[in-house]
Amino acid sequence: MTEEKDRIVIPDENGDEHLFDELFKFTVDETNQSYILVTPVGEEAEDEEVEVFAFRYEDRDDEENDIALFPVETDEEWEIIEEMLNTFSEEAEEE
Repeated sequence: MTEEKDRIVIPDENGDEHLFDELFKFTVDETNQSYILVTPVGEEAEDEEVEVFAFRYEDRDDEENDIALFPVETDEEWEIIEEMLNTFSEEAEEE
């Protein structure tokens, strides 16, 4: 039985919408910044590498379950994201 994942639609630079599975979200306490990691729907393979996209996000107050996505811009942010992804990957392998 597969686990049901949350899905998110993200438009590209041309306005075309793409569907992604949410891997996980996390917030960094020191900076109070929140991040989401997603993978394109349909790219789930057991032993193959899957492309992972990361964004900083903020909840939108005006709409339920709606978030605003922002690009990750600093090396420090990428280091935190990579560390969290490695931890997530290790935990997933143990299951």
